[in-house]
Amino acid sequence: MKISLPKLPIILKPFLLSLFLSLAFLAFLSLQSPRHTQKSTRELRIRPGYSSYDAYIQRQLNKTLNPKLRQIWTTRDWDRKVRVFAQFFDSLKQRRLLSNGSRSLCIGARVGQEVAALKLVGVSDSVGMDLVPHPPLVIQGDFHDQPFDDGSFDFEFSNVFDHALYPEKFVGEIERTLKPGGFCVLHVSISKRADKYSANDLYSVGPLVKLFERSELVEVRNVDGFGLDTEVVFRKKKKKMTMMKQRL
Repeated sequence: MKISLPKLPIILKPFLLSLFLSLAFLAFLSLQSPRHTQKSTRELRIRPGYSSYDAYIQRQLNKTLNPKLRQIWTTRDWDRKVRVFAQFFDSLKQRRLLSNGSRSLCIGARVGQEVAALKLVGVSDSVGMDLVPHPPLVIQGDFHDQPFDDGSFDFEFSNVFDHALYPEKFVGEIERTLKPGGFCVLHVSISKRADKYSANDLYSVGPLVKLFERSELVEVRNVDGFGLDTEVVFRKKKKKMTMMKQRL
């Protein structure tokens, strides 16, 4: 899947088209809504207040479709965020966690700044996913139910774990769509609470380690990532290693 890096957007994509697509997607999700529940723990608290999955999705769309925010994301914030994300990804390349040949996915990519940054550092086969599409960088999808086949990606990145209503589904879909040996990098907030649109609060890395049942923890380090303070890296176990562990 080849997507060329566009120039800095000057005007927004037609707002009504995004609204129409998003409402249609919301209608689809109402039929596909996850039937999961996740209990809060001391280290991972699920925020209450959602009467249904549809209500949760609508809450997320209130932010994603906000025309003022989309204007900022595609203009004033664009260069700065692409530059910072490019620094993060270049560091991952230097640590051999990412390569130019990695087929990559950015989860919850909004308007695609992360995707643009990946392409800028040479990772050309990259795409983003969000509830609202932003062609050509971001396609439409729900991170609780990714629209990709098993083992599709070598690398997945996300800084929206706090927006997951069902963290186990969020992680499960990453592990499903990652290739064995592939890397997942999450930027999360631990030292302070996330924004008002967040669906969960994470108080340590421990719950992430438990959720990534088919992966091994590679490293944890402090970062300064747009209000997020911790970078956590996992590598999906190869099938042989997983089978050996199950036998033990």
